[in-house]
Amino acid sequence: MNCQVFYHDHCFDGACSASLFTRFHRECIRTVDTYSYQGLVHKANGVMNEEDFTGDENAIVDFKYDPSPKLTWWFDHHQSAFLTPEYKAHFEAGQADGSQKLRQFFDPNYISCTGFIAHIASTNFGFDIAPLKELIYWANIVDGAKYESAESAVEMAEPAMKLTLIIESSPDATVIPKLIPLLTSMPLGDIVELAFIQEALGPLMQQHLGAIELIKSRATVEKGVLTFDITDQPTEGYSKFIPYYLHPEATYVVGLSKSSFRTKISVGTNPWTKLGPSHLVNLAAICERYGGGGHARVGAISFKPEQENEARAAAAEVAAELKAAEVK
Repeated sequence: MNCQVFYHDHCFDGACSASLFTRFHRECIRTVDTYSYQGLVHKANGVMNEEDFTGDENAIVDFKYDPSPKLTWWFDHHQSAFLTPEYKAHFEAGQADGSQKLRQFFDPNYISCTGFIAHIASTNFGFDIAPLKELIYWANIVDGAKYESAESAVEMAEPAMKLTLIIESSPDATVIPKLIPLLTSMPLGDIVELAFIQEALGPLMQQHLGAIELIKSRATVEKGVLTFDITDQPTEGYSKFIPYYLHPEATYVVGLSKSSFRTKISVGTNPWTKLGPSHLVNLAAICERYGGGGHARVGAISFKPEQENEARAAAAEVAAELKAAEVK
């Protein structure tokens, strides 16, 4: 018996969620012998394919809901967790009749999905989360952008930050599935010293430094909104805190980038802005209008790789809306 765990790919919280779910399931549920992992990314054409659900049990963590009858477990904390109103109604029906009440869980009030799974597993199933405090702490820091400063986020002194760099940026598809089981079985500092992590880290640190220089050369700030376009320099990921590191005066960021599978608009709020919550725009609500989503303070919109012009037009509209909001 196998449990196929789908997780938010290239995301520290996604990998941590997959790891914590695995340990919880192994210790408390004990219905399978093995676990396999598959990353999910936000694309322009939906969430899942039915044939992807190959496990005897199938779990999605830190990613949008899917109404497939093959989905056994689901945990998410994103405001934009449901692709359509019908998907949301399907989830709510399973909660109302009790059929999925102890298998599918959603709460957008949690900082990280890792913390959400830990809460559900400990309160509903008696799972001991005490040994996992370090992982839960860093998942909350990374996914909630709770760093002390932009410097601490970008300069990457902590082991968790080095692992975040690898998870977000490694082009090797085998690295994250290999890393996931280790996240709940070893201290993060010990994981960083492993040979396969060190091998991946060196080139990625050089790439990270290059991304800082690239964004520095492309970034402009107007009316509190920082914009940049690096679609001509395809990348699988970069630190979303680089813009605030370079321009701490910016309130919002609208960045255009391109990877092998999408053209992406990244929209973010400066975690260190002095503006209060009542003065800030809900970015998830904006992104949802373009088929994207996220959280109130950070979101993204995905287009097909060849849709650069459409993405560029949408990014301009989003930036104009945020500039107008900033002026008010």
